[in-house]
Amino acid sequence: MAQHPAISSGNVAVITGGADGIGLAAARRYQSLGLSVCIADIDADKLAAAAVALGDVLTVVADVSQLSEVENIREQAYQRYGRVDVLMNNAGVARPTDSWSTYEAWKATLEVNLWGVINGVHAFVPAMIGQEAPGLIINTGSKQGITAPPGNPAYNVSKAGVKAVTEALQHSLRTTEGCQLSAHLLVPGFTYTGMIKPFLPELPKGAWTPEQVVEFMLEALAKNEFYILCPDNDCTREMDNKRMAWAMGDLIEQRPPLSRWHPDYQAEFAAFMED
Repeated sequence: MAQHPAISSGNVAVITGGADGIGLAAARRYQSLGLSVCIADIDADKLAAAAVALGDVLTVVADVSQLSEVENIREQAYQRYGRVDVLMNNAGVARPTDSWSTYEAWKATLEVNLWGVINGVHAFVPAMIGQEAPGLIINTGSKQGITAPPGNPAYNVSKAGVKAVTEALQHSLRTTEGCQLSAHLLVPGFTYTGMIKPFLPELPKGAWTPEQVVEFMLEALAKNEFYILCPDNDCTREMDNKRMAWAMGDLIEQRPPLSRWHPDYQAEFAAFMED
């Protein structure tokens, strides 16, 4: 499979949230393609274990909610490698929240999931543009940031923000003269990562592995797709398309918000999905 030109032997990838899950799987895959890799994570123990598994890798303990710590990732990566060709703003948390309490969980979720991406963009993009070479910014979103299911509003808001940030970033990059960077929104499906393992000790039948997500991502990047919307073993792209269309239909048809989960619309939604 042909790869995006930024994913070339001798180039450099930086991955936040790189000690586990999709980030670690991406680091392994980039190494197999000849890239040098820097992984950053807030968990020093997991980071050390990942370094043993990966071998020749730069590791940086960092809290992505702090701009200064993300800038330190950049400084260490450029000091060691002299360039960064791929940035994956991948670090994330999922803490239980509701609409009018759990304030601290709201704050922590937005600081990591949304501000972590914003900090990554501000810390790395100017230097990467200055390299005058093809480059990638890959931000990890979520389907929950598109359809906003009830149950964890802070997570939904954070990932909806990542979607908006990445769309705006790609517009800015493509309208900057001489810029060879492009931004992409990675939207995993049900993926068996460290967030899920404490609750499900074995891989569920419906879930993809992080390695499957990374392979799908690489194929999409090779086609220069912006929205990298991953299916899983339970949900096809066609199902995702219908769910997203229904969610937008709430605005267009003046249905109640989140009507997909409203008892008055259950039969209509089921018929819509079956049509």
